[in-house]
Amino acid sequence: MPTSPTRNTHWWPRLRAPRRHSHANALHLADALRTSTVGGLIMLAAAAVAIVWACLSQSSYHGFTQFQLGSHTIAGWVSDGLLTVFFFVAGLELKREFTEGSLRRPVDAVVPIVAAAAGMIVPAGCYLLVNVLGHGELRGWTIPMATDIAFALAVLAIAGKSMPPSLRAFLLTLAVVDDLGSILVIAVVFTDTISWGWLAGSLVAMALWWLGQRRHIDNGWLYLPLGALAWWCMLNSGIHPTLAGVAVGLLTRNTAEGMDEPLDRWKATIEPWSAGLVVPLFALVSAGVHVDASLLRAIWTQPVALGILAGLVVGKPLGILAGTMLTVRHSPAELGRGLGGRDVVAAGQLGGVGLTISLLMCELCFADNAQLLDEAKAAVLLASVISAVLASVLLRRRVRAHRAADA
Repeated sequence: MPTSPTRNTHWWPRLRAPRRHSHANALHLADALRTSTVGGLIMLAAAAVAIVWACLSQSSYHGFTQFQLGSHTIAGWVSDGLLTVFFFVAGLELKREFTEGSLRRPVDAVVPIVAAAAGMIVPAGCYLLVNVLGHGELRGWTIPMATDIAFALAVLAIAGKSMPPSLRAFLLTLAVVDDLGSILVIAVVFTDTISWGWLAGSLVAMALWWLGQRRHIDNGWLYLPLGALAWWCMLNSGIHPTLAGVAVGLLTRNTAEGMDEPLDRWKATIEPWSAGLVVPLFALVSAGVHVDASLLRAIWTQPVALGILAGLVVGKPLGILAGTMLTVRHSPAELGRGLGGRDVVAAGQLGGVGLTISLLMCELCFADNAQLLDEAKAAVLLASVISAVLASVLLRRRVRAHRAADA
């Protein structure tokens, strides 16, 4: 087998890989923004359809999402099965950041990494504080920790397209690290018992994936059964099966020097399906809450919903800003070129857009309590809308300020 990167014409389907760029902050931001913008808007439309459907006919919506197909409902197949595709793309994004992006040189990534960590800890603390004082359910502390990459980047692309490129790099790195943290939380917090035999089977499939990548076996058809086997074994092991998607994404070959690497081809092939189909379907089966007077009252009075609102709308931007400022002030690390504290405030507010992973966390936390589940989902949706609107206003102001400074 060859030991250097080669172009394999047997890859399926044959799509042109994304171009490589020489600037560290522009390695793939244009492509990521383009697909995330479209995917974010489609996801938002799907969530709106789900809410309208549930309001018009809750029984019809519930009948659709809970329709049994074999061992899972439709909603279960989407969250446990199709959503693995989204996490596979997230794993590819993580691998790219580790090999050629902002995480390749830790000194360049210190600020967004610390900001992401603080942006997870502070929202969780806000949720716990509200629910301790209000005698609510503490188990929902994971819900306000996550940032939705697709929708956050969509808002940034629309409202802040004239902002310095370094802000996009900052937000993308922050969101990628945030995703990694959320994945670790899912693995640790939401695993009760583990079937070691099934887990071993999943690890063997992953090892074969890694070996094939290392030996430069690039026929995509050979990896489909390996990925499916890794997912199926992980599903039966007791660990959330979406982690299999992240793992095989991280095991996919990519180098900073190579051209047309497997990571590029997988991403070019799978990302449109993830952004255009998988995530919107998840929004469709997860976001449907029946909005009535009691639910609207609960959002503003019940500790679970208030904790989520406080965590996403207030805790996220505060945590991101605090982590950024403390790192810049007490270490040699610096913000990207052209960025200031007010730019970080706007980016931090974008961190309050939860949606995909936050909705998944709602399902994992409150699957046994339909009332709390609806309250939590409604709070996530409302918090995401509030955060997106506030971030848009802040970004518009920062765009005007940067234009005035450049004039």
